[in-house]
Amino acid sequence: MSQIRVEVIYALPDRHWSIKLDLPENSQVGAAIQVAKAQWPDVPFDEHRLAIFSRPVNLESVLKNGDRLEILRPLIADPKQARRERAADRKK
Repeated sequence: MSQIRVEVIYALPDRHWSIKLDLPENSQVGAAIQVAKAQWPDVPFDEHRLAIFSRPVNLESVLKNGDRLEILRPLIADPKQARRERAADRKK
């Protein structure tokens, strides 16, 4: 069976993790996450915060050769609330 190469990444403001994986063709995101979990036990994984090239995916999504699987961090602030606060500061 053919192999594909994908990259799994997780980034913080001051640090990042990256691993390139060779997986069987038609592998799902869940398989890549399992391998990454073994390598990075301290990285928080949330199956609802995954993307391939910034497009949301789930654990059953099929990976393609060259995909970059991103483990997304939770938002620090609600973007709508932050925008409201900035607008209120400008009015002062």
